[in-house]
Amino acid sequence: MYGRVQGVGFRYSTVQRAQALKLAGYVRNRPDGSVEVWAEGADPALDSLYAWLRRGPSMARVDRVDRDDFAPTGNYRGFSVTY
Repeated sequence: MYGRVQGVGFRYSTVQRAQALKLAGYVRNRPDGSVEVWAEGADPALDSLYAWLRRGPSMARVDRVDRDDFAPTGNYRGFSVTY
């Protein structure tokens, strides 16, 4: 995600949303000021998370979301913030 996405609770809001959707993966800040999300789970849940990411939490301003679809790795048991 690009825009005002760091320092506005984006990562922790993403964790809450992803956990509610029963997704696995992570969210992290990137050095360029963007936020990266890796999510695995059912397609409808992924689509729901993607739609939410385009808005983000109330204090965020999302200018752009790039989405790539990769095969799930199965390496994640839950969804968390990583650094």
